[in-house]
Amino acid sequence: MKHFEVNFDGLVGPTHNYAGLSFGNVASLSNANNPSSPRQAAKQGLKKMKALHDMGMKQGVLAPQERPDMLTLRRLGFTGSDAQVLAKASQQAPHLLAACCSASSMWTANAATVSPSADTADGRVHFTPANLTNKFHRSLEPVVTGRILNAIFANERHFKHHQHLPDNEHFGDEGAANHTRLCSQYGHSGVELFAYGRQAFNPAAPAPKKFPARQTLEASQAIARLHGLNEDTAVFMQQNPAVIDAGVFHNDVISVGNQNVLFYHQDAFANTERDFAEIRRKFADEPLYFIEVPRNQVSISEAIKTYLFNTQIITLPAGHMAIIAPTECQESAPVSRYLAELVEQNTPIKEVRYMDVKESMRNGGGPACLRLRVALNDQELAATNPNCLLDDALFNTLNHWVDKHYREQLQVADLADPALLQESRQALDELTQILQLGSVYPFQRN
Repeated sequence: MKHFEVNFDGLVGPTHNYAGLSFGNVASLSNANNPSSPRQAAKQGLKKMKALHDMGMKQGVLAPQERPDMLTLRRLGFTGSDAQVLAKASQQAPHLLAACCSASSMWTANAATVSPSADTADGRVHFTPANLTNKFHRSLEPVVTGRILNAIFANERHFKHHQHLPDNEHFGDEGAANHTRLCSQYGHSGVELFAYGRQAFNPAAPAPKKFPARQTLEASQAIARLHGLNEDTAVFMQQNPAVIDAGVFHNDVISVGNQNVLFYHQDAFANTERDFAEIRRKFADEPLYFIEVPRNQVSISEAIKTYLFNTQIITLPAGHMAIIAPTECQESAPVSRYLAELVEQNTPIKEVRYMDVKESMRNGGGPACLRLRVALNDQELAATNPNCLLDDALFNTLNHWVDKHYREQLQVADLADPALLQESRQALDELTQILQLGSVYPFQRN
């Protein structure tokens, strides 16, 4: 049986904009209210997907959310026609309109937590959409995310879908952005690492003071239970509270893993030695590589600015690993110097490939934010919706789709334009037909 890691990247939605909604995300706040280019953002994302496909990787596509979210605006008391709802929200509560127009679902590392069948008690791939309770604009996503995942992974023999955790800060869950998996091969039983920022039911435990800790220990433990993981396949690691306060809002901004490699900053974790000892005990196979980036070579601020750790580490068909890094890493002297030295060391990482994802980076997400990793065997891959797996034909179709429906430039003030709502709905209705997802959006189900 063959095994693969399939990266499902999120298509950037037609309302991609810079509203600065994400407190604790330095890039998001620093670019607030700048004009955006939805068309360019979507094409940059597609270009990245195609590049990985051309490297021989299995690459999937996740549909964006319906935005503007008219259902939520109406729940919040705005009435009348769609145009009237948008006008009233823009005049009375522009921050709510911006939240209901966010294209943040492009960062599909936050879409869900996924456990491969090799790790789970029932031998199925398990999915739990993230509730994203810490940010209002992201908390609107999990129901539709669940529908999209169900439409892609529909075979109950191979896939198990869970409802997102309770919508409460005690169970704040940010999905795979705080989860990674170590294994010798994708199809072998691995060790799943759950990074958390605080303990919700123990306020005396260490926690950040400036920025919120979006992932709780209790949420991570609940997902491990839902997915049927046992004590040998899960490790719970606390993020260093100081780095969260420095702007490391998710663990994938400060560490990333792939197979037998964990790539991390020296200051990433609160209890590094203890946690790594536990990983070593539970990781059955050798060798295991912990690649630490010293703070005297790359500072926390430089790691955040360049998203050195929000890179993808992939295993190429040739057998070695490559880092997929944003061009911001190439433009940083200390980071590019570190990466040039890294590929010469005795680790599986042998090359770095740089990609332009600037529209995403300006809003606070690098290459790793844009993808949800799903480890599948050949039977599970065959049971996956084939219309959501990228090939040359789908790449061309989606590029034409973007050209047809997306605006070249968008200002935050444009979010109240009723024409944008119609453009977005037409685009998404056509997309669900291209990907054969069925009626996953609220406007399709009314």
